[in-house]
Amino acid sequence: MQSAVALPFSQTPLTRPNRVLGSTKSIFSTPRSLQFCGLRREAFCSSPSTHLTLRSDRVRIPSTRFKVSAAATTNGAPPPKSFDYDLIIIGAGVGGHGAALHAVEKGLKTAIIEGDVVGGTCVNRGCVPSKALLAVSGRMRELQNEHHMKSFGLQVSAAGYDRQGVADHANNLATKIRNNLTNSMKALGVDILTGFGSVLGPQKVKYGKDNIITAKNIIIATGSVPFVPKGIEVDGKTVITSDHALKLESVPDWIAIVGSGYIGLEFSDVYTALGSEVTFIEALDQLMPGFDPEISKLAQRVLINPRKIDYHTGVFASKITPAKDGKPVMIELIDAKTKEHKDTLEVDAALIATGRAPFTNGLGLENVNVVTQRGFIPVDERMRVIDGNGKLVPNLYCIGDANGKLMLAHAASAQGISVVEQVTGRDHVLNHLSIPAACFTHPEISMVGLTEPQAREKGEKEGFKVSVAKTSFKANTKALAENEGEGIAKMIYRPDNGEILGVHIFGLHAADLIHEASNAIALGTRIQDLKLAVHAHPTLSEVLDELFKAAKVEGHATTKTGDAKKKLNMNEDGPRGPSDDEKQPSLSKDLIVRSTNLSSFVEDIYARVMSLVSRVFV
Repeated sequence: MQSAVALPFSQTPLTRPNRVLGSTKSIFSTPRSLQFCGLRREAFCSSPSTHLTLRSDRVRIPSTRFKVSAAATTNGAPPPKSFDYDLIIIGAGVGGHGAALHAVEKGLKTAIIEGDVVGGTCVNRGCVPSKALLAVSGRMRELQNEHHMKSFGLQVSAAGYDRQGVADHANNLATKIRNNLTNSMKALGVDILTGFGSVLGPQKVKYGKDNIITAKNIIIATGSVPFVPKGIEVDGKTVITSDHALKLESVPDWIAIVGSGYIGLEFSDVYTALGSEVTFIEALDQLMPGFDPEISKLAQRVLINPRKIDYHTGVFASKITPAKDGKPVMIELIDAKTKEHKDTLEVDAALIATGRAPFTNGLGLENVNVVTQRGFIPVDERMRVIDGNGKLVPNLYCIGDANGKLMLAHAASAQGISVVEQVTGRDHVLNHLSIPAACFTHPEISMVGLTEPQAREKGEKEGFKVSVAKTSFKANTKALAENEGEGIAKMIYRPDNGEILGVHIFGLHAADLIHEASNAIALGTRIQDLKLAVHAHPTLSEVLDELFKAAKVEGHATTKTGDAKKKLNMNEDGPRGPSDDEKQPSLSKDLIVRSTNLSSFVEDIYARVMSLVSRVFV
């Protein structure tokens, strides 16, 4: 079933005897078809051919035959007459799941194809099980810190752990979340199709051996796999990727971690808490190269220097050989610039945490003339796929790790929702600078927007001044109550207009705190207004409160008290109900004036018509 209702209006006025609805003159001077996005035909009638007629003394809608069609952008391609689905999603990870749920909410008949297991990398081999391991490492680290426990007046005997029990916790969590995702899609009517999916041609998909289905629009959401550089031999036992590490089949005495980004840092937190010694191998000249430099410096002082961690920077692991025949894992290091041999390490295990590579092989992209770039599927700002000639491929989109714009699970979900908005008639462009990221070490690191060097470079190019505000967790009551005063929050902003360019937090629950800043960036909220926001005391949220107040911005708040009350539907005495005018639906000319585009115009008309119909039906 397709998912939008087209109502061909006749020139007959919509009137009731002795009563005028807005005007007795039709608002349409000539017949035309309007699409009401996201509505199934059952919302109007029991069958496609049903004529909706009211009693003679009520409003009559003249014998209109309702036609169902998917309201979607086609990028200029003439659509076939019928499809099996409004939307097919290839890949049931977090991105595909988010797109599917939003599509159903919009009334699209949706199918999702998965060749492995629902949940993808994040749920089964990534963010979800890793958080289970990090929850264990956080508690172990706290229990092992005798000074920390004594500061609370607590006495704890030697803490220990059961490796298999820890591994089971991670696996059980992944299973639970995977089942939740599956059940949520089934409950909403999403068809889950099993088998490897590929694009056969425009609006046509193959899955499994020889199953072929069609859809008005297709989303590729196939995610990524661990990237393993040349010269590294992975055996899954002593030389492993994050996929293997999350199973926690062993806790080696000494493990080398190749790469000091998010994945490497989080696993260093887990392994050191469980008793391992860690050696970082980083190709760049400093650890944590993707973070704001000031945050990296503080994080290194807290997360690396006091722990059983050493590191080599500016070197490549040119060759890694698994342990066998009683020999340890052998790692050959070469200078990243000169490529000269630097050192050879002998360790018990090696974790390859050098990032992830898009999973795009075998998707049939050649059938629509798409050429990947380093494995990534090229897309525009609306996630529309671009072919080898630089032209848009009609009705084909790609979200998540497969397009390489921002390789985060929640970014994939946001991109999927953005695509669904577009195919249901609303233009939407996702602001990737408003998407937060977090590293779940102890304490945590989070960020959104630009780093300070990036912001200053942008300021120089565009001709505006950049300022920085900072605040410390040592000044926060809740953090001190937890004896967790180590940390800072940093905001990069424009002092001339109060625009937030970036926020970086290192400290207790930083991953939770970042969202106030990310939402402010997404909504375009200025610091002048954020200074007036109220935060509960004593809470960690006051770290952000103090950060906003510390900023020196020209100008004053842009939101007046009266405006805020109006937005919240308030008056001086409290909440107000709708006025009589607001209660009474009307098809008057003010619809056209207040509608800024066809989509909002149509939805406005539909809402009023259905409200009217519901009031006049017997």
